[in-house]
Amino acid sequence: MSAAELPLHVRELGPSPGSGVDTFLLLHGYAGSSFTWRYWAPRLAERGHVMLVDLKGFGRAPKPADSAYGPLDQAALVARLIEQRDLRHLTLMGHSLGGGVALVTARGLVRDGDGRLDRLVLVAAAAYDQRMPPFMKLADHPRLSSLLMGALSTRMVVRSVLRSIVYDPSRVDDAQVRGYAAPLQSPGAVRALIECARQLLPEDLEALVATYPEIDVPTLLLWGREDPVVPLAIGQRLSRELPNAHLQVLDACGHLPAEERPDTSFAALEAFLDDGSAPTRSLRG
Repeated sequence: MSAAELPLHVRELGPSPGSGVDTFLLLHGYAGSSFTWRYWAPRLAERGHVMLVDLKGFGRAPKPADSAYGPLDQAALVARLIEQRDLRHLTLMGHSLGGGVALVTARGLVRDGDGRLDRLVLVAAAAYDQRMPPFMKLADHPRLSSLLMGALSTRMVVRSVLRSIVYDPSRVDDAQVRGYAAPLQSPGAVRALIECARQLLPEDLEALVATYPEIDVPTLLLWGREDPVVPLAIGQRLSRELPNAHLQVLDACGHLPAEERPDTSFAALEAFLDDGSAPTRSLRG
């Protein structure tokens, strides 16, 4: 199967991948798309090849009517993309759900031992069993979720959710709402959203967590101190369990560091890319 046949959508920026060229593969969070990375992507393209992936069921990716929407399913697709494209000098980045997918993908790449993965960047990443936010609990009632999405304006729902997960709700603007809402209006999007939420926690999560220490590549953990979706405690635990991880905490920031604090968050990322690591500290400004 070619990369084009995978149920993913990939947008690419920057120079072509090749010898000596870094490749940055970015995975968005739940209900998101590559739109999430709009502030980081052009800057990363100045450093190397950028691949913005819409995961299966999200953004412009296909939304097949099956039940394979869990993190392990998504990670298997990302791993196949990496293998098919023979990506090397790879920095794998993931936000929220995409961070969990990146963790699983990274574990597989490390176990393969082929040296493809250079670095890992996890932004407010889902990694352990935790309390689900209210907007995801609706997936337990799929008929109700579908009725609500049909009865209410998609933009109204998106605006409400965004305002509930950021530090400063007043900064959620119309452009951001439109960017998140547009893909959710495509056929099959609500069904995919529900399927993904229902499968968010793998059945063998404890066994998966036990393998995290195998991921020994340099890893940046980037977290908003006031994240109400994936609490900072998750990042702190990851910093203890990943052997080469460095935690950066952004003050006055919620669940969307790359959007709420684009300059400050990218400065932390750039320092990590330059040095391969970053000291544990809080970032202001």
